[in-house]
Amino acid sequence: MAAPSIEPARPATLRLAFSPDLESAREVSVAIRHFLAEQGVAERELFSYELCIAEASSNAVEYAEGPLKCIKPIAEALCTPTQIELRVTDHTAGFALRERLSAPSPLTDRGRGLFLIQSVMDEVRYLRGTNENILVMRKKRLSSAAPKEALSRSPSEAPSLEKCQLQLAEANTKMEIMADELQLRSETLASVFRCCAELGSIDNASDGFEGRILIDLLHLTSADWYVLRMLSPDGRRLVVSAASESDLDSGPVELWANGNVSACIEKLVAVGQKAARFDMRECFDPAEPLRAVGPEGTGHVCPLSFGGTLVGTIAVGRRSGDFPLGRLQDEVIRAFAEFLAIQTLNLRRQREDVRSRVITRELEIAQDIQHLLLPRTLPQLSGFGLAGGWQSAREVGGDFYDAIALGDQSLLLMIADVMGKGVPAALFATTMRGLLRGLASHGSDPSKLLSELNRLLYNELSSVSMFITAQIVRVDLKARELTAASAGHCPPLFVLPGRRSVSSMPIRGLPLGVMPDTVYPRLTARMGSPAAVLLYTDGLTDTRNAAGETYGMHRLKAWLRVNANPGRTAMELRDRLATDLNQYRGDAVIDDDQAFLILTEERVGASPRAARPIRLRRGSFLFPACACELKVGQ
Repeated sequence: MAAPSIEPARPATLRLAFSPDLESAREVSVAIRHFLAEQGVAERELFSYELCIAEASSNAVEYAEGPLKCIKPIAEALCTPTQIELRVTDHTAGFALRERLSAPSPLTDRGRGLFLIQSVMDEVRYLRGTNENILVMRKKRLSSAAPKEALSRSPSEAPSLEKCQLQLAEANTKMEIMADELQLRSETLASVFRCCAELGSIDNASDGFEGRILIDLLHLTSADWYVLRMLSPDGRRLVVSAASESDLDSGPVELWANGNVSACIEKLVAVGQKAARFDMRECFDPAEPLRAVGPEGTGHVCPLSFGGTLVGTIAVGRRSGDFPLGRLQDEVIRAFAEFLAIQTLNLRRQREDVRSRVITRELEIAQDIQHLLLPRTLPQLSGFGLAGGWQSAREVGGDFYDAIALGDQSLLLMIADVMGKGVPAALFATTMRGLLRGLASHGSDPSKLLSELNRLLYNELSSVSMFITAQIVRVDLKARELTAASAGHCPPLFVLPGRRSVSSMPIRGLPLGVMPDTVYPRLTARMGSPAAVLLYTDGLTDTRNAAGETYGMHRLKAWLRVNANPGRTAMELRDRLATDLNQYRGDAVIDDDQAFLILTEERVGASPRAARPIRLRRGSFLFPACACELKVGQ
């Protein structure tokens, strides 16, 4: 039996241990390139091997951690007549290498090196060990295969010289095409990665980044002009965002205009979200914006869209002569367009997030200011207690109250509700509080005060179609009388004299800001003993439970009748009312601002009570220091 023919494998080898830094990794890749060149490896293959060693060596340096970071990685090259084998030994935690990696996202660098290695080499294996792993990369040498095949053929099968030359020319052409494609794809990825790095290295979103990456697009496609149009905020027109030259910066392109408007190329591409080529020598529309590139201009227009969301269009081309584009160039333009769309949407979302954070912070500040605008102290009158509560449906609201002492035995109480919610309502509430305090120093008639407030606020309220409902009550504790005037507000509740029943003061009037020079009537009533008065906004009676039922006037009167008992302080009544409202509402969302004031006659001879601190929880009534029960000792 004849012995098998065995070809001894004596590869030329190079083994280099290098310092664990990126500069040394780069030097190793250059050294291995020189070694392979000395072994007769073709120049067109050396770039691929150098790229693979560079990526693998850089990963070995970058992902080493702790004490292992000081151990030198090892790079090896083994060269036989039929195969090139590259190895890189790293000292990292290692990873699981999938059989075939998908193309990396243009928004991240992770996986880019391994993807390129798998694309270049015939076989890639990753051998994992304990704190030492080996990445093995193998590729057949095509140049040595031809002689073996030629020797294995019989003389009758030997190709002619002409056929060999033709096959060699075809092979060279294919290799050149592959090399050009690889170079174009590499430069495209490099441009995208460079732009991502630039965007990631700045703190805020950079305007004009499109111009920098579009210059790379001109280079890759051999174009000499570009026009980038972005969709306007209303989505109705395309506006030039960047152009290679100023004469290409034409007016906006209307997408949904009525009437006989010509369908220009960029409009058709944007509406259909499908790329198109054009040649100005075949275009006869004088209104075509792309005519600015010249009568012999040619080019390609691609939509900027991602996930079905249109962002704009990009047009590139040449001013004269044909603009030759193959499948690969089309793919490059499409990749750039998609990248621009993704980055534009990301920048918009970043700006919206920043704007949302700023608005949220401004509302928090406005809420703090509004809390401070509630009276810091409530008037202290002998034998009586006064307390108030406030709760907003949003960060800031338009319900508020105030109390002004007119002497030892007289009070001016005011509660108001500005139409709407949010910052505008809070601004009018602040203005009205300041005006009331200024007017109260010259008179205490509730009717005249409301008329003067209406006169001062009418122009501002009517100009923004807003109004304010308000209630002003003068309390004469010595005469035990209430004098009230109302500007369309909820009637105040009080305990009738001589019996334990609750009544409302049926006083009416137009809200502030509805009609100029309005005269407000006033009504006087006597309080019972012990006295109890409740001023409130409609947020209390309109409070809804989970079933959608309102708290209502009847329930509010019943609560005051049951709870306004001798011996209970205003602070206790305030806490009871807030608890009852929150329990009735349950898990239902509060949909209107709420505010109330409670005045009650307390036990004669009772010692003064200090305001106890209130622990606040989100969604509960606010009882600031200014709104606690206050009274004077005897």
